[in-house]
Amino acid sequence: MQNIVAGRIAASTTEFIELALGTPLDLWLGVEGESEMERAARMDAARDILADNPDFPDCVSAVAAQAIEAHAPELFNVVPLSRAVARRSRTVRKAVA
Repeated sequence: MQNIVAGRIAASTTEFIELALGTPLDLWLGVEGESEMERAARMDAARDILADNPDFPDCVSAVAAQAIEAHAPELFNVVPLSRAVARRSRTVRKAVA
């Protein structure tokens, strides 16, 4: 299966996220061993992007939700607690009786 974003084929999960966001992940996450000057420059660039694109955090949230849904659907298999508790109490009552 191919991952296509904006007409381009992503070769990896990281590339898929970068294409979807339009920015490299390193800009937001940093790079191991970066100097204070590199960090300051990276943070300035991130602030500029956020200032120019006030909807960017919402877009990031949407991309993250889509990635989770696509790659970890079991995270969305939620059973309401009230049903689980009701089932368990019926099972306990049957076992006691």
